[in-house]
Amino acid sequence: MEKSGEKWEIDDFAPIPRPSISRTAAAQTLMSFQGAIALTLDAKGRLAIPARHRAALSAALSGRDANAEGGLILTAHPHKCLLLYPEPAWAPIRDRILQAPSFDTRSAALKRVLIGNAREEGMDSAGRLLVAPELREFAGLERKVWMVGLGSHFELWSDAGWQAQNAAAVEVLQSAEPPAGFEDFAL
Repeated sequence: MEKSGEKWEIDDFAPIPRPSISRTAAAQTLMSFQGAIALTLDAKGRLAIPARHRAALSAALSGRDANAEGGLILTAHPHKCLLLYPEPAWAPIRDRILQAPSFDTRSAALKRVLIGNAREEGMDSAGRLLVAPELREFAGLERKVWMVGLGSHFELWSDAGWQAQNAAAVEVLQSAEPPAGFEDFAL
C-alpha cells in the first residue's frame, strides 16, 4: 500500500492554516449585499425584506436573528435615499461621524442627517421592516421602493429617485475618464 502522497511525489501534507478571526469580524468579512430589487411599501409603511436578504442580514448581525428587536440601522442619506445597515457595520461609521467637530458647518450637517435620522429597527416575524413616516417623507418613498445592495449596506430609493440615479450614473460613466483607482480596471 502506498503512503498518501507517494504516487504524486508529495512529501508532506500539512493543512493550510486559517487565520483566526472573531465571529463579528467573520460576519463583516463575509457580508456582501448586492443587487437591486423593487419592493412594495404597504399601507402601514412596512417593507417585506426578501428571504435571501433576511438571511444575509442575520449573518451580518453575528448570528443574531434580524427579526429580533433592533439590530438594523435605518437612516437618511444626503442623496435623498435611506441607508439600511446591520448594526455591526454601522457602528464604526457612526463613531467616525461623531468624532467630527460640531462647530464645522458641514460636519454638523452630516451629523444631523446621518445620526439625527438614525433609528434602530428590527424586522417583524413576517420579515417586514417598518420605515418611519419621517424617513419615508425624507426619501419620497411611496408604494414602489428599490432596495439596492452596496456591499456593507442597502440603499432604499423611491422609484423616481432610483430611475434618476441610474440615468445620472450612466451619463457619468460614459465620460472618457474612469473613476480614480479604476484606470486599469476592465470588465
